[in-house]
Amino acid sequence: MSGPFTHLDAAGHARMVDVTAKQPTVRSATAEGYVRAPRHVMDVLHAGDVPKGDVLAVARIAGISAAKRTAELLPLAHVIGVHGVVVDLEPDEDGVRITATVRTADRTGVEMEALTAVSVAALAVVDMLKGLDKAVEIEHVRLVAKSGGKSGDWARA
Repeated sequence: MSGPFTHLDAAGHARMVDVTAKQPTVRSATAEGYVRAPRHVMDVLHAGDVPKGDVLAVARIAGISAAKRTAELLPLAHVIGVHGVVVDLEPDEDGVRITATVRTADRTGVEMEALTAVSVAALAVVDMLKGLDKAVEIEHVRLVAKSGGKSGDWARA
């Protein structure tokens, strides 16, 4: 960590960092997560027979919508222009891998937007599949890469 934690004031109270003076730059962040489901649930998903409908389409829209509403959910997140969101869902034999990439040209990064997109897309998958088996679970939601901004580029090793 470099320098003081900027989300605290002199008294140690949480505050929203003022980014007014920062210049907008192009920024991007990618996050991933996984929804694990029993094999019989994945068989139903692969067959397209989930009673609630198209799991992947609902989850994709949920993730995109969530990225745009991150500042409403996280009290210290800035309201920023979310200029692009891609949510990919890849089912396999054991579950669904979710990847979200969020882009902006703004004063602060979109890491939280990418993580929120993955988290809510994963919740949507669970919601769509939980009627088939309550054992459906979310795993490994994490940031995998970010680019732009003062701290530059970063990628998970």
